[in-house]
Amino acid sequence: MSPTAPAGYRLTEITADRVEEYRAVDAMAFAEPARDPATDLAVPFAVPLDRAVGVETDGGELVAVHGSYAFHLPVPGGEVPCAGLTWVGVRPDHRRRRLLSTMIDAHLERSLGRGEPVSALFAAEPGIYGRFGYGSAADHVRLTLARGAALRDVPGSADLTVRFETLDPARHEDLVDRLQIAAGTGRPGWIARGSDALRRTAVADPAAWRRGGEPARLVTVHDAAGEPRAYAVLRRTQTWADGGAAYPVQVRSAAAVGAAAAHRLWSFLLDLDLTSTVTTGMLAVDDPLLALLADTRRPVPRTSDNLWVRLLDVPAALAARRYAAPLDVVLGVRDTLLPANAGAWRLVTGEVGADGAHGAHVERTDAAPDLELDVRELGAAYLGGRSLSALAAVGQVTTRDPAVLHRAATAFGWPVAPVCPWVF
Repeated sequence: MSPTAPAGYRLTEITADRVEEYRAVDAMAFAEPARDPATDLAVPFAVPLDRAVGVETDGGELVAVHGSYAFHLPVPGGEVPCAGLTWVGVRPDHRRRRLLSTMIDAHLERSLGRGEPVSALFAAEPGIYGRFGYGSAADHVRLTLARGAALRDVPGSADLTVRFETLDPARHEDLVDRLQIAAGTGRPGWIARGSDALRRTAVADPAAWRRGGEPARLVTVHDAAGEPRAYAVLRRTQTWADGGAAYPVQVRSAAAVGAAAAHRLWSFLLDLDLTSTVTTGMLAVDDPLLALLADTRRPVPRTSDNLWVRLLDVPAALAARRYAAPLDVVLGVRDTLLPANAGAWRLVTGEVGADGAHGAHVERTDAAPDLELDVRELGAAYLGGRSLSALAAVGQVTTRDPAVLHRAATAFGWPVAPVCPWVF
């Protein structure tokens, strides 16, 4: 690995015999509780060893780690190979020594070497990754709803049936994975779990995760032929108040294929006996549940950043997505970490396709830029969830022609809000 580590340190690839050291560094960085052997059996170590990297001292002590997953990131109108950066941690007694910078340099170089034009991550602290060119590209929302919250009617919902059972990882792993993939068709950012270990983790339910609640339950919605159309993994916790039972329901994950299935699923979840509130998992900011609620004011949404995106190969990444309107624009890109991305790039869309969107050709040019921006802002706008015009309003995009900015903002936008429904 070519990135140079600070004096006294060196980069090292993680082999199978060093996984426990790797996990210990992560636990130290994130103040993880003591590990439970039963949890380790239920939740496999999911980082591929050929994508796990650490920093060790000259004496061989591992003090910083990171890894990545090989994903296919859904983008507007398509998908692109993506390095999902994860498990990034530095021991507290080795901070402020440029170890994170060294690991990011190694991650960018290795990802490009594998032909991945894009990287994405969930940020433990949002102030960290912007300086490495990652832009906040999506948000998610969580809702806490009162039991009995009314939903608007959807034709066909009453014809669907519901099953309620205890989650069984062995039986339900494939069902949950298939439904989640199907529910996110066409939504940017909706990453599928790309390995057996990640799929297994999605349905794991070790006792240490329950925190006094029941074993995880699975709700599924089925059509007349018995085919599953929606699911939710949830947990109730026995809670008694002066007025009686007031169980909270925590929905860990949920997905539905079609409005009728979504309506039937949430109608059931919002009417469980003994319960008082239902808290959702991560939802897109335009999730169907938000449109189905009869009273949109009473639930208090909690919005947070979701995916952060970094373009590693600007022309390849921009050509991999489609655009909502025709566009001919020269983008002046700044990128201090990957100089090959810096400079002027002309993006020209082609004929409109059957999906109503346009593909694009991207090439380097000597023409003066119409818009100038850092690769961070280009990543923020990449999935269609951030407006170039909004970024320009705060000085993060500059232009010599407001009309071009308007056209670019329209073309980069997308009618479906981006989100990734699970944290990696």
